Amino acid sequence: MLPSSWHRARARRLLATLDSNPLDEFEQRRLDHYIKLDQPFRLMAGETVGTIPRGRSYYYYDLRRSAAAFNPHMRLFCRFGDITTVAAEPSIVKSRPIDGDNANSVLMKLDALRHFSVLSDPVPFDAKRPAAVWRGDGKNPLRRALVRAHGRSPRHDIAYVGKPLDGLGEPGQFLSKPDHMRFRYIISLEGNDVATNLKWIMASNSLCLMPKPKYETWFAEGLLMPGLHYAEMRPDFADLDEVVDHYERHPEEARAVIANAQAHVALFQRRQREDILSLLVLSRYLELANSA
Repeated sequence: MLPSSWHRARARRLLATLDSNPLDEFEQRRLDHYIKLDQPFRLMAGETVGTIPRGRSYYYYDLRRSAAAFNPHMRLFCRFGDITTVAAEPSIVKSRPIDGDNANSVLMKLDALRHFSVLSDPVPFDAKRPAAVWRGDGKNPLRRALVRAHGRSPRHDIAYVGKPLDGLGEPGQFLSKPDHMRFRYIISLEGNDVATNLKWIMASNSLCLMPKPKYETWFAEGLLMPGLHYAEMRPDFADLDEVVDHYERHPEEARAVIANAQAHVALFQRRQREDILSLLVLSRYLELANSA
């Protein structure tokens, strides 16, 4: 409801802080990672800053937080939702594939309330149950593979939730985030695109276990490194016990990975710096899209 003049003034104030506090090395890396385009282009489809679709309100308001600072007649192309492909035209998206040429997918911090909400974890790593836990629906082959491999394990607590699915046995009991945090090892698996739970798991005092991710968002999942930010598992999960056994024998390694994961999450909790990065990404996109 605030006028565009307020947003423009706010953007000027934020960007002016770069004179005394420029982007650090990782912020610059993130900027160049989110938008890889460097040549002007002409959009054949899309809308303008002033006509961003409101159909998915969380996406609209998250994008408008930055877009309202720019000329409402500037053209852009938004693809809202769980995007797992790269468009033929340069697009503003929440998610994109990590591998391959993904330059036409420009990442912005969209649907942020769902994806970037984290909790404090009062339970230290050593006080947690020395086992792995996972809950989620069986919506994709990756998740079903985990349940088939370890759903009946007496050592871990792994189950799907929701309606019964053929070949997976009975669904398990729902577990809250604090319930998950009672375990030393929490498994994160991608769903329609990225794993929504990855951020709060990495913010906890538990070790995140997951296969190498295929998709990424503003959280820069493609920049996460196995053994540094998370413990990598095979996509068939045959090595789950082996991975857990390793960190049980080397808890200092687990605590180091957890500390790195928490440091990564903390970078995304700095509201002002996040807003600056969003403005810079969108500014570069709009400049290229409206100068051809």
